[in-house]
Amino acid sequence: MSRSRSLVWLSALLPVVLLGALLVVFYRTSGGLRFEAPAPVENIAFERLVFNGDEMVAHVRNVGPSETTIAQVQVGWTNRASWEFSVEPSATIPRLGTARVHIPYPWVAGEPYEVVLFTAAGLPFSTSVDVAAPTPQFNADNFGAFAMLGIYVGVIPVFLGILWLPFLRQLGKAGYGFLLSLTVGLLVFLGVDALHEALETELPGPFQGVALTVIGVSLSLLGLTVLARWIAERRAGMANRALLLAYLVAFGIGVHNLGEGLAIGGAYALGQIATGAMLIIGFMIHNLTEGIAVVAPIVRSQIGAGEDAVEWSHLLWLGALAGAPTILGSSLGAFAPSPALAVLFLAIGAGAVFQVVIEIVMQMRRAAAEDPGAAAVGVLNPANVAGFLAGLAVMYVTGLFVSV
Repeated sequence: MSRSRSLVWLSALLPVVLLGALLVVFYRTSGGLRFEAPAPVENIAFERLVFNGDEMVAHVRNVGPSETTIAQVQVGWTNRASWEFSVEPSATIPRLGTARVHIPYPWVAGEPYEVVLFTAAGLPFSTSVDVAAPTPQFNADNFGAFAMLGIYVGVIPVFLGILWLPFLRQLGKAGYGFLLSLTVGLLVFLGVDALHEALETELPGPFQGVALTVIGVSLSLLGLTVLARWIAERRAGMANRALLLAYLVAFGIGVHNLGEGLAIGGAYALGQIATGAMLIIGFMIHNLTEGIAVVAPIVRSQIGAGEDAVEWSHLLWLGALAGAPTILGSSLGAFAPSPALAVLFLAIGAGAVFQVVIEIVMQMRRAAAEDPGAAAVGVLNPANVAGFLAGLAVMYVTGLFVSV
C-alpha cells in the first residue's frame, strides 16, 4: 500500500520535474531561435504626478521586461525644456520596481504641464495634467476633509434612503414584488457600471487589468455565495433570512462605494474635477436609492424587539456597512492612489452585487413557489418587470447629476 502511494506521488511530480528540465535546456539553447530584440524594449508607467511647493514629483514604475535607467527629464507644455532632476532610490529601476523623480520646477497653479522622461536608450515616456493643483498632503486637516467627502457622498445618502422604510412597509404584496424588482434593477446597474469602470481603468500590461477584474468578480461572487449558504444553515445569530440578504446587499454596495471612493479621492487629489461641489451633490442624489436597496429585503419583517424581529440597531449597521467604505476609499484615493487597487475593489463590488441579485431572484422564486396564488411576488410578471426597468431608469437619471 505504501509502495503504491509512493508511485502515485512520483507520477504527480514527474511531469513537473521533466518540465523544469525542459525549461533549463530551452533557456540555455533558445531552441535555436534568436530572441534578442533589434531595439531596447522599455516601458515606464506614471502612477502619480505630485505638485508640492516648487517641486514636481513623478511616481513611476518600470513595467518593461528588464531594468531601465532614467537619463533625462523635460518639462513644459507647447514647448518643453530639459530640467534638472533627482531619482529616489536610484535612476536605474528594476523590472516592476518603483521610483520617485524629483523635479525642482516653479510650477504655477492652474497651468497645464507635460513631463517627459527619457531613458538611457533614448526612449521617451510622458504624462500630462490639464490643470496643475497642489497635491493634498497627509495630515489631520486633510484627512478630515476627505473623510467628510466620503460621508457626504456615501454615508448620508444611504441613511436618507433608509428613512423611506416606514413608507415602504405600507406596500402590499404587489408593491413588495415591485420593490424587490426595483432593487434588482438598481443593483444590476451598479454592477455593470462597476465592471465598466474597472475595465476602463488603464493598468500597465504586467498587472493585467482584465484578469484582475475576473479575479475580483469571481472572488466576491463565489465567496459570498458560499458564505451566504454557510450562514443560512447555521443562522449565526441572524433573525431571519431577509436580514441576511439585507446585509449582503449592504456589503455589495459598500465594496462598490469603496471603489468609487478611491476614484473620487484620486480625482480630487490630481485636480481633475472642475466642480467639486457639483460632484458631491450629484453622487448624493445618485446614491440616495442605495438606501432603498439595503432595506428592501426587510420591508416585510417586523422591526423592533422579538425573536423573529429585526432590531433597530441593524438599520444603523446596515447603513454603515453600505456607506462608510466611501470614507476609506476617498482617503486612500487622495493620499495613496492605486489604480490596481481601484480595479480590484470595483470588480469585487460588481461580483458582490451580482451575487445579491441572484439571492433576491431566488427569494422571489421561493416566495412564488410557497404561495402560487401570490403572482405579484413571482419573477416575470408585468409589475416586476416594470420595477426592474424602473430601477435601471432611476440609476440612469440620477447618474446624470454626477459631473466628473
